[in-house]
Amino acid sequence: MPKPTYDELAELVVRLAAGNAERDVLISELRDEVADLKRRLGMNSRNSAKPPSSDGLTKPAPKSLRRKSGRKPGGQQGHPGSTLAQVTDPDELIRHEPGACGGCGSGLGDAPEVGVERRQVFDLPPIKVRVTEHRLVTRRCGCGQVSAAAAPDGVNAPVQYGPRITAIIVYLYMGQFLSKKRTAQALSELFGTPVSEGTVAAATRRASGGLMGFLELVRGRIAASPVAHFDETGFRVEGKLHWVHSASTGKYSLITVHRRRGMKGMDHAGVLPDFAGVAVHDAWPCHDNRVSHGWTKIGIADGDPERLYL
Repeated sequence: MPKPTYDELAELVVRLAAGNAERDVLISELRDEVADLKRRLGMNSRNSAKPPSSDGLTKPAPKSLRRKSGRKPGGQQGHPGSTLAQVTDPDELIRHEPGACGGCGSGLGDAPEVGVERRQVFDLPPIKVRVTEHRLVTRRCGCGQVSAAAAPDGVNAPVQYGPRITAIIVYLYMGQFLSKKRTAQALSELFGTPVSEGTVAAATRRASGGLMGFLELVRGRIAASPVAHFDETGFRVEGKLHWVHSASTGKYSLITVHRRRGMKGMDHAGVLPDFAGVAVHDAWPCHDNRVSHGWTKIGIADGDPERLYL
């Protein structure tokens, strides 16, 4: 193979240099693209303007906004606290007498009493379901007319749970957020009476049906408040995406569920159409649209709750 000439070598060097320059440019562009992709992957509701609902199941760990106060942890001096304390009128009093003298062994039946130490035990009495039978008597008058006694209010079926057990079911299921299965299991184990998941669902529906007046009161109080907070987050209902909408003040909170995230879902809660105060929200565009309809807004810029704008 003949050796390349000087001109051929010079031309090869020029081509290699040009190729290296093109590769350097491409590498630089790819590095910038990788860096941008990493930045986008790391974006969430806390470090960008993305809404919290976009975080999905990989929400960032909550970061406390509390600052150091300089005080020691625990109850502070002068705080009344909530320590268990003795009562002056116990439900039961049991006296315990010494059997014999600890020194000479003599009996103490006639010995003078020189002191008493009080110790109190707080506990629940044995819990047992109490069954009350209502017998609705029917009588026939001498005229031939048959008359039956009316059932008391709330006694509507041959067998049913009373208001106290129903209240505990609703409290555990809705107040303590147990599942229907665990609520039914807890009632069965605590009180020794069978409770099904269907019973938990039925009791909750009946309880919610009696809250309409209270819900209207809460809606009105939030709508009339000078300041209120509004937010929404994704929620699965029967496998389909719905949205949980919240409206709250320092005293009241209203949680509703709707299949739409935007204004239809907001209006469904019944607060925003009548609200004219200061709305605190995360600056989602639909909130801004609502603001243009009469709200005064305080948004949170770029997901940072310490950067507020009016």
